[in-house]
Amino acid sequence: MSILVGTETKLVVSGLTGREGSFHGMNNRRYGTDLVAGVTPGKGGQDVEGVPIFDTVHDAVAETGANTSMIFVPPRFAADAILEAADAGVELVVCITEGIPVHDMLRVYTHLRRGTTRLIGPNCPGVLSPGKSNVGIIPAHFFSEGNVGLVSRSGTLTYQIGNTLAQRGFGNSSIVGIGGDPIAGSSFIEIVDLFERDPETELIVMCGEIGGEEEERTAEYIEANVEKPVVGYIAGFTAPPGKTMGHAGAIISGSKGTAQAKAEALEAKGVRVGRTPTQVADIAAEIVGAKV
Repeated sequence: MSILVGTETKLVVSGLTGREGSFHGMNNRRYGTDLVAGVTPGKGGQDVEGVPIFDTVHDAVAETGANTSMIFVPPRFAADAILEAADAGVELVVCITEGIPVHDMLRVYTHLRRGTTRLIGPNCPGVLSPGKSNVGIIPAHFFSEGNVGLVSRSGTLTYQIGNTLAQRGFGNSSIVGIGGDPIAGSSFIEIVDLFERDPETELIVMCGEIGGEEEERTAEYIEANVEKPVVGYIAGFTAPPGKTMGHAGAIISGSKGTAQAKAEALEAKGVRVGRTPTQVADIAAEIVGAKV
């Protein structure tokens, strides 16, 4: 198995006619993802390399049975694109767009919590289930099928941690980049829970970063609800207080949100935390060896 995306995924891309949307949409198709439609208002009836374009997500879903949406539209249109996909009944929305205003995301988050559509992102690299489906911008050639579930706030660190694990012989059930904005559609807790319930996933790796309290809350959840081993990594041990570092959500306030505080919170609940990607791979190898 895998989580979120797999062989059953039927993808519609909002913004497939744009440069970034077409580049990554076609990459996803070449990987094996079933790309069934694109959406660009006013361009319905056209196609991109044989993929039909529709004016609305409703039309795309009705004609193709799309169940997953990827958003590649400018920030000012992205919130409405997410809501349109949810209104059309799409089960999963992966929003790659960064720079969406926080107030727009508050509106989206509140609306989606009333329904059944799950959002990954915004400002995220997407979701990859190796050997099955890639929805987003994750460089799939780094990864192979396996039993490690990887979830991260950072796209680049997702690739770094994943590549380091791969060099140690680990494959992945799924890789999920939840995004680094202050308001994300899905939390660490939600993705860790999916991995906990996935029979293919035997080890969970969680890659966090400075800012907010997401990792601390997840530590509490892991202690109470997760039986599978979890390995953590926190980026930003040398980050100065009061400065945003990379992501909009990566900002330290006083002693809250520091890498040290997050690592200590996780370790207090039994999660071993590597200080470097190599240490993460070393810990994972120790855990797998202990299980054998």
